[in-house]
Amino acid sequence: MEIEIKRLDDSVPLPTYKHAGEDAGLDLYTVESATLKPGERKLFKTGIAIALPRGYVAFVNPRSGLALEHGITVLNADGVIDPGYRGEIGVILINHGQEPFTIEKEARIAQLIVQEYVEVEWKEVKQLSKSNRAQGGFGHTGIKD
Repeated sequence: MEIEIKRLDDSVPLPTYKHAGEDAGLDLYTVESATLKPGERKLFKTGIAIALPRGYVAFVNPRSGLALEHGITVLNADGVIDPGYRGEIGVILINHGQEPFTIEKEARIAQLIVQEYVEVEWKEVKQLSKSNRAQGGFGHTGIKD
């Protein structure tokens, strides 16, 4: 699938698959350097804007290595990029670790996953159709040992 992309900063790579054909997420890079103190959050610019076609959405997800090794994650995961948005993609990172963490310019900071979606129309009813689960939720089904 081809998606229009505009570079807003020529110094940063376009999103890439680390393992083409095997990865679902494209790595997003940052155009800036910063140090995040424990508990601190910051919006990092990526230097790109995209034009998703109608019926598609992009999600900004954390990188598992940053989360596991340093406690760095995407604060609003999954960040949603709607098909009508044409501005620069930004990634809000937070440091849940115990130590300050420095993010260098051109570092891989998140993953971008593009997915197809359906638009819904609501059909208001007086009663919902029955299901086995019914209204059970929030642990209703229990935990298996």
